[in-house]
Amino acid sequence: MEIQGKIKRGKRTKELAKRLKPADIAVIDHEDIDSVAAQMLVEAGVKTVINAAKSISGKYPNLGPRVLIDGGITLVDNCGQALFEDAADGDEIVIDGDGNIACGGKDMCAGAILTRNSADAMLEDAKKNLDNELDKFVRNTVEYVSKERSILLDPANLPDVGKVFRDKPALIVVRGEGYKKDLSAVRTYIKDEKPILIGVDGGADAILEEGFKPHFVIGDMDSVSDKALLCGAKVIVHAYVNGKAPGLPRVKELGIDPMVCAIPGTSEDLAMLLAYEKGAKLIVTVGSHSNMIDFLDKGRKGMSSTFLTRLKIGNKLVDAKGVRHLYRVAPGSKHLASIVLAALVVLFTVIALSPNMRDSIQNVMFDMKSKFWKVWLNLRMWEK
Repeated sequence: MEIQGKIKRGKRTKELAKRLKPADIAVIDHEDIDSVAAQMLVEAGVKTVINAAKSISGKYPNLGPRVLIDGGITLVDNCGQALFEDAADGDEIVIDGDGNIACGGKDMCAGAILTRNSADAMLEDAKKNLDNELDKFVRNTVEYVSKERSILLDPANLPDVGKVFRDKPALIVVRGEGYKKDLSAVRTYIKDEKPILIGVDGGADAILEEGFKPHFVIGDMDSVSDKALLCGAKVIVHAYVNGKAPGLPRVKELGIDPMVCAIPGTSEDLAMLLAYEKGAKLIVTVGSHSNMIDFLDKGRKGMSSTFLTRLKIGNKLVDAKGVRHLYRVAPGSKHLASIVLAALVVLFTVIALSPNMRDSIQNVMFDMKSKFWKVWLNLRMWEK
């Protein structure tokens, strides 16, 4: 098997995915590919991905490589930095069946082609290291709980957004595992309940793709499109605790005057806290990150902020999967009209197919006709 094509490179997989075309060979530098980044590569339509780093390092069982392989993508693993250092976007390369890569007739680097079996074996080995990672993860979480307790105690740092959330449901979309499927599943809930829609970074694009418009876009602005930022939503840039906001210049270049909020934790935490503190009666999350694998995929060493945020919000927080199973649509006038119409069709079909029924109806119609003529003749005689 030989693969030939032009490369397109990117150190940030999620940003590269937006630039890819199906004919491209994607070159990434992404250790432990996470499932969300992998899904973006699948959706870009590319057939080959070359990773300069280890797609599965063995630290934990990340599922990104499986997503790529199941999506029909050839994954060439652990090739080193040569394609970033000695090649350029648009260069034509050739990959042979053993993972050797040549450019311009010159050997450049070599990697291993991951198959479903080899990836599964590596993931099984990675599971053996989970005890180690869990121990470090828990220690880090506990250590930072005390440092980030201001999330629970100091809501004053949140921006003033008025009373838009007061006594209304809020729906927060994060581009996490299964977010597209879950968002699609709660379309009816959104149409009926009209919640305040919050897109966390690329989650805003997901809302637009479903045909809705976000009321708020919150995040560090590294994976949201210009289209989403310019859709008319209020923009809140999530800053570091020291006040630095790397996403602020980009937003201002678009002519947007955003609000800036510096709190510890993730942009997802900020979105939840904003909805809660401003009076939302229910907070529904789509694609939310809530387990250790999710956080390791995002490169976070603990989940103290998430733990504290969920502890504070309590029973106001519901996952979209729960809403999908619990929410039932009340039949509207269109549904009732459809039922009546269906019943009439059945009735007329029975009439058309049953001679006895036809005879009975004809007799009724004859009696009604006779009574009509009697009344009409009486009226004519009364007039005379």
